[in-house]
Amino acid sequence: MRVWPKMTERLAFILLWSTALITIGCLILIVFYILREGLPSINWEFLTAYPESMGREGGIFPTIIGSLYLTFVSIAIAAPIGVGAAIYLTEYTREGWIVRIIRFGTETLAGVPSIIFGLFGFAFLVTFLHFGFSILSGSITLSLMSLPTIIRTSEEAIKTVPDSYREGSFALGATKWTTIKKVVIPAALPGIVTGLVLGMGRAIGETAAVWLTVGGALQLPVSIMDSARPMTLHLYTLAAEGISLPRAFATASVLIIMIWIINTIAGFLMSRFSLRLRA
Repeated sequence: MRVWPKMTERLAFILLWSTALITIGCLILIVFYILREGLPSINWEFLTAYPESMGREGGIFPTIIGSLYLTFVSIAIAAPIGVGAAIYLTEYTREGWIVRIIRFGTETLAGVPSIIFGLFGFAFLVTFLHFGFSILSGSITLSLMSLPTIIRTSEEAIKTVPDSYREGSFALGATKWTTIKKVVIPAALPGIVTGLVLGMGRAIGETAAVWLTVGGALQLPVSIMDSARPMTLHLYTLAAEGISLPRAFATASVLIIMIWIINTIAGFLMSRFSLRLRA
């Protein structure tokens, strides 16, 4: 009688491990193929020079700066709004129809295609508000796209903090905000940073919304009102228009390396900041 439960558990364990290994294998295969095709074309000139002949020659320096500029401005806009909304939903409200409406809106926003966000950014930010094709228009659009991920991830991270932490803080005479700032946020910080990194990953990897809001100028952006061409849009242009497939692979390789560096730095800063808050 006990053989079947053990066999079922073992089969489930094997199935879960197999799906995990398949997922990791697909990821490794994609990254390996892109790096194999792209790394031979990467050199110092490619990283520091300006594009020439629509990208057939020269480098991708303005696109690197444009991607970083766009990503960090969008996260700077989305992070306080998303984390603040998560704190409000978990710490200052009770379960009710208002909270359900907010969560339904957040989940619906997460399912909206990126091209719809791009159309909204083009119609409202670029045209109606006269921001033009600029870093600002693209950053606001990408921040709206990143908000659902940041809110939901931060909310779940805050929910995992035990109530005993809050009760102990209140017992020592701390106020509600002091408890949130000194106890809840440090305990939930790894999950919150994970949400920010996921939002940053969506922002740095977006193409359709960027094309409709940032433009595609091959210039070095100086201010948030300048147009730019992020790396995703640049490699799409190189590949789709048949300009240079090797340079498209090289741009994709640089983008992968950049995302890895950003995630590594974010993890390091998270650990240091978390230790400082808990000290």
